[in-house]
Formats: sequence, C-alpha cells, structure tokens
Amino acid sequence: MDDTDRALLALLQQDAGQAYAALGKAVGLSTAATHDRVRKLRERGVVRRTTVDVDPKALGLGVLAFVMVDSSAWMGDSAAAFAAIPEIEEAHIIAGAASVLVKVRTATTEQLQDVLRRLYAIEGVNGTQATVVLESFFERPPSPAG
Repeated sequence: MDDTDRALLALLQQDAGQAYAALGKAVGLSTAATHDRVRKLRERGVVRRTTVDVDPKALGLGVLAFVMVDSSAWMGDSAAAFAAIPEIEEAHIIAGAASVLVKVRTATTEQLQDVLRRLYAIEGVNGTQATVVLESFFERPPSPAG
C-alpha cells in the first residue's frame, strides 16, 4: 500500500459516497485510475465494506456498555452465538481476566439487562461485568496513515 492508497482510504473514511472523479482530483489520479485503485483495495480486503455512520442516539440507542464475559470454557467457537444477539455491535476474544469483550448498544438499561440474560444463555458463559459509558469523547476508525 502506497501513499496514494492511504490518501484514498482517508478520503473514503471521511465520505465513502464521494465520486471517483472527486477522489481522483484530491490525490492526483484520473477517475479511471482512482476506480481501479479502490477496486484493488476491496479485492485485497483492505476496504471490507462501505457503510453509513449513523448516530446511535438518533435511533434511540442511548445506552452504550462494554461487557466483559467470563467463561468456563474456550469461547473461540461461540462467534455465532454472540452475533445472534443484535444489540452486540462488536465481540472480541481477549486475554486477561475475562474471555470475551462485547460492545452493546440499547435504548434503556432494562434492555441492557436483557442482553446480559441472553449472554448467560450462551454455553460456557458463567459471568459478566458490564461497564456503562456515561459520555464518549470520540470514536474513530483506524488511521490509514499507519
């Protein structure tokens, strides 16, 4: 990946809906060359998907929590069980005191409690520790600058 690819990624992260002509102008490439670069970034898996960044609060999802999940077994084969809970935005196998870290968004703390109940239904889960976010300073995507 060269500096032009990194510049394209930074521009796409700001607004993935930009026209290839505008992207190309910004990085000094033709529209066709820009399209080809972006296509290759997709093919290599650098650009995994194009999405819209929606404000969770605008959808009524004002409760953000990070939940440490304790287990009595290896949880590496449980991805589908975690993915089946739609309120979970992210799930990560981690090293440390817990086995899995999940990021959860709900409308209310009662709904968060329901998510915790559903986590306990996953085979091997024997405990959770939820941390509710009071305020987020910022959230950002990974920097293509490295």
